Amino acid sequence: MVRFFFLASFVFLFITAISAQVWNPDQGDGTYKNPIIHADYSDPDVVRVGEDFYMTASSFNCAPGLPILHSRDLVNWKIINYAINRQMPLDNFAVPQHGNGVWAPAFRYHGGWFYIFYGDPDFGIYMCKTKDPAGAWEPPHLVQSAKGWIDPCPFWDEDGKAYLVHAFAGSRAGVKSVVILHEMAPDASRLLDDGVMVFDGHEKHPTIEGTKMHKRKGYYYIFAPGGGVPTGWQTILRSKNVWGPYEDKIVLNQGSSTVNGPHQGAWVDTESGENWFIHFQEKQPYGRIVHLQPARWEKDWLMIGKDVDNDGIGEPVESWKKPKTAKKEPLQLPQTSDEFNDPRLGLQWQWHANPEATWAFPTPYGFLRMNPVNLPDVRNLWDAPSLLLQKMPAETFSATTKLTFFHHDDDERTGLIVMGRDYAYIALEQQDGQLFIKQRSCVGAENGAAEVTEASKAVSGKEIYFKVEVKPGGICQFSFSIEGEKFTPMGTPFQAKEGKWIGAKVGIFCARERHLNDGGYANYDWFRIAK
Repeated sequence: MVRFFFLASFVFLFITAISAQVWNPDQGDGTYKNPIIHADYSDPDVVRVGEDFYMTASSFNCAPGLPILHSRDLVNWKIINYAINRQMPLDNFAVPQHGNGVWAPAFRYHGGWFYIFYGDPDFGIYMCKTKDPAGAWEPPHLVQSAKGWIDPCPFWDEDGKAYLVHAFAGSRAGVKSVVILHEMAPDASRLLDDGVMVFDGHEKHPTIEGTKMHKRKGYYYIFAPGGGVPTGWQTILRSKNVWGPYEDKIVLNQGSSTVNGPHQGAWVDTESGENWFIHFQEKQPYGRIVHLQPARWEKDWLMIGKDVDNDGIGEPVESWKKPKTAKKEPLQLPQTSDEFNDPRLGLQWQWHANPEATWAFPTPYGFLRMNPVNLPDVRNLWDAPSLLLQKMPAETFSATTKLTFFHHDDDERTGLIVMGRDYAYIALEQQDGQLFIKQRSCVGAENGAAEVTEASKAVSGKEIYFKVEVKPGGICQFSFSIEGEKFTPMGTPFQAKEGKWIGAKVGIFCARERHLNDGGYANYDWFRIAK
């Protein structure tokens, strides 16, 4: 009876934990389902040190940048840090730089240091490092100033020599679909030559990029996806000589699966000797979501996924046995909800540019203070740097927030937003001295389109609850509540649209049209993601 009680209690707690998540990759029976993260962690790379796995991903123009996630089983992940608080150059990223910034990082551990290399297509190749991924990171160091150099990965050989492999962005460099290898200073501070083209992908692997370099059993390997983001495949290059020539093999493609463009990610092994591959799938408007594939070595090629039709190329799996780990890990996903009870923002939040301290103040009083940021010259909120946003965490979910708006002047507004190339929001706004709830949308925001007011309602109270419900395909319905129980839909359903190289995001904002000596402010009591 006692054993049954404890078993029943465990099952209850497990089901409770599962139901609290809006996406559940861990099935609780020793298996997982893909994607392991239904959120926009583009170009993921993973490094293992002991029993700990650390992941980073592209963050483009968002700040802080280079998220650091931790796991012990490759299925359950938690955000623990960011490698950069503000992007370099500081002045350039003081305003939104949609689609620019941090592209396709590589995460490596060498000589007691954790390294992240990333390419900024407009400035060059950067490196930052730390002894503790959850602690302070050294500021980004510019390894090589360049235009259009992207997707870099360092590699240290057994003889002490160091190398760097990378690709090109044709939009900047005027060159693409080739892989370049450099010798690098062993301390990773600089490159020692102008590079050697070790592979040309024009004929069989156009838009080859996303390079990751490894060595195993005398072979040098360069993992490099080809074919472009929505429709591409994972290629592996190998050679007995670091400089080549390299032979190529496609090891993963969509095949008969529903997972388009499966590529660009991380080969990682476990302490027990298993092999795994983490990659992304583009699923607009949700962005580039993360999948985990079983892998195995056959004839010195890493075969990924399941070879359904025996053509020698793997396809993505829908579900599989979880990796073998020493301990059973707790169920967790990257953080979403924030009660704003701590004197710091939750790690799920990012701004659309390098933030200024006056945009928002965490407090020890159980709310986040947001100040109306002066936006006199923006065409619409596509140009606004002060949007506090997070990734969409599942195909269907709701985001609800409670706020109190202490408005002072006309044109001050604050509310809940779904942001992308098109965007929509529900907000409180003062107009002619009167407070209104307004639901607005902006289709074609990146091209300077004007906002359209879909619905408006005068209100008298300052406290309100806003909600957006996201349905399959990214269909969003906004609503409001005065007391927090019954929500009234407002406006027409809105089709969320991705941003530039990122998925649509959801969050909060506070803005005004002109600078004043002081102004109103909004206290956000909490922000909750639910099914």
